[in-house]
Amino acid sequence: MDDLASDFLADNTVLIRLAVALLLGALIGIERGWVAREREWGERVAGVRTHALVGLFGGVSALLADAFTRWAFPLIFVAVAIIALVGYRARMEQSGDYSITGLIGLLLTFCFGALAVAVDIALATACAVITALILDNKREIHGLLNKLQANELDAGLKLLLISVVMLPLLPNEDMGPGGVLNPYEIWWLVVLIASISFVGYFAVRLGGTEKGILFTGLFAGLTSSTALTLQYARQARREPQLAPMLAAGILLACGTMLPRLLLYAALLGPALLPRLAAPVAAMGVTLYLPALWLWRRHRRTLRADRPMTQNPLELRAALLLGALLAVVMVLGEWLRAWLGDAGVYLLAAVSGMADVHAVALSLSRMATTTIELSTAVLGIVLAASMNNLFKVVLTLAAGTGRLTRSIVGPMLASAVVGLGVAWLA
Repeated sequence: MDDLASDFLADNTVLIRLAVALLLGALIGIERGWVAREREWGERVAGVRTHALVGLFGGVSALLADAFTRWAFPLIFVAVAIIALVGYRARMEQSGDYSITGLIGLLLTFCFGALAVAVDIALATACAVITALILDNKREIHGLLNKLQANELDAGLKLLLISVVMLPLLPNEDMGPGGVLNPYEIWWLVVLIASISFVGYFAVRLGGTEKGILFTGLFAGLTSSTALTLQYARQARREPQLAPMLAAGILLACGTMLPRLLLYAALLGPALLPRLAAPVAAMGVTLYLPALWLWRRHRRTLRADRPMTQNPLELRAALLLGALLAVVMVLGEWLRAWLGDAGVYLLAAVSGMADVHAVALSLSRMATTTIELSTAVLGIVLAASMNNLFKVVLTLAAGTGRLTRSIVGPMLASAVVGLGVAWLA
């Protein structure tokens, strides 16, 4: 049976590809026909049958281009475009609808048919399905556009600028002392940091302010748990009765920060991930469990006010972190050469108080070249522990004693447990 099926497919490849071209046209035609289903017969420029035939026509034109002349496809495409343009223009004059989406969809249908026959069926199918989804979600797409703010659009364009425009232009080669500086990799890490902040911003925004303190604390770990800690400390001073709930939000933010360390390890030093997972998981548990306990005990005091605001794209912070990352890499190489592992630990402890991510990124990369995996694991955990303990000092300085007392125990326990598991591992 398998041989018969293989022989059938081999003998009828062209017919199968033409059938796929027809079906892809029908798929887009069904969506277009559904949108215009309430119109009378003859009022629609192109429905299910037209799109199906245009998809088949695209496949046939690809065969003609291969069998006779390469000019067959562009000439037929232009002819189809002219016919479609005439039909949509006549429709536009009657309805006053100036949208050309249907025209573009019909021309794409023709191209997908040719793509299925002459290039790749899977690629043509994927493009057709995505096109149908875009056409079908007009209201949702326009709704998102109406909700989009100017600063969010600007942030998205800046993210594309630093990722798809600037990143490919940088040299991908090792430079500097010990070859620890790679412009392409450092900028890629800047893009990664900015992207995480961008995603975290929209995670908070789409969740809605009604989710309150806990929801924002949970997702603020994707952006800046230190910024959230400072904001919550100030809010605790203004509204002391919310201190336990704010403490729960801080602990959740600090716990959510930890999976980012695993993400850095997975992207930069996959061999580091198995060893880092256990101490990071232990730290997360010692932060999440007290946070949930505080929430269950004080959830009736939860407020739905939005506790923090942030920039959709912390580009300046990402650039500063990239510069800090380069400095940490150079210092890490010098201290490693001078003091060995002790120098790496000293660097992690001091730098971690300011920003744990630069240290984590640096050590994850260095673990693939200059330091042992165990040294990198202990250094990353040490940096995360010092960063969390610094937040205790921050709440004491900017917040209230009640807020500090609520988080100091879990923070200390997280540091001890994390360092203990890392040391034993």
